[in-house]
Amino acid sequence: MLFRELAARFGVVVTITEVAVSEATVGLAVGNRCISVGHRARIARPTLLALARSGVEYISTRSIGCNHVDVEYAESVGITVGNVAYSPDSVADYTLMLVLMAVRDAKSMVRRTDAQDYRLGETRGRELRDLTVGVLGTGRIGTAVVARLQGFGCRTVTHDSSPATDTDQVSLDALLELSDVVTLHTPLNADTYHILNRERLARMKPGAFVVNTGRGSLLDTRALVLELESGRLGGAALDVLEGEEDIFYTDHGGGPIGNELLQRLQRLQRLPNVLVSPHTAYRTDRALGDIVRNSLLNCLSFARGK
Repeated sequence: MLFRELAARFGVVVTITEVAVSEATVGLAVGNRCISVGHRARIARPTLLALARSGVEYISTRSIGCNHVDVEYAESVGITVGNVAYSPDSVADYTLMLVLMAVRDAKSMVRRTDAQDYRLGETRGRELRDLTVGVLGTGRIGTAVVARLQGFGCRTVTHDSSPATDTDQVSLDALLELSDVVTLHTPLNADTYHILNRERLARMKPGAFVVNTGRGSLLDTRALVLELESGRLGGAALDVLEGEEDIFYTDHGGGPIGNELLQRLQRLQRLPNVLVSPHTAYRTDRALGDIVRNSLLNCLSFARGK
């Protein structure tokens, strides 16, 4: 396990548990000033208060985003929350794969050939050099996506509320109206929740594609389902999903479908032009090593007063 291997290199003694952090499991943290949690760990106020009372002063979340932790409340009870940086190439590479699969109708082709049907499909692929790709969010990952797209000769337009690059920045409405593909890389917060809502999805070009490797709640899933089922949008490729914590990383095959989110997901997956993967874009050897290493370094820096 990466944690044990890297912790030994840093001279750190770690306690590892598969149990999710909650009020009921806070006892596992007693005696530790620092804990490290994954991106799926929802840490609400009662749990934060219990952690503070148990002596925890620092939470290192193994993710870029902190939307699963009530950061302001954590600070009010004496807990500092830190995130990690990791190789942006992991998500950027995966994003390009999803973009290419979407515009080449890869899902339908694979389904046909898996069934030994080798006829050509009715949908013709599109070449990236003929398309405009809108990149929403130009942080480390969004910028890496833009750099990759340039090699394909397509036009890229970007939008970021606080642009840090010299990319072709346009308004959000202009990006939606110009783009044949829109890919999401902005952090999730109160301002970006459902940034692609029903009204904005309706502004997209007919036949356009949506790619999301950011956070599920950047996208209004109900509205997306309706746009796709109506045939107005060309398709979607989603590595993240609203409410994914209750679905992803678990085998739901053969079980009853009582979960509303799972039912909506199945509506998406029945569509031939929708690709879904279980929040795996970040999962490369290099990125996982970065995540664990930087989470440990965060804790060490805090313990040393840095």
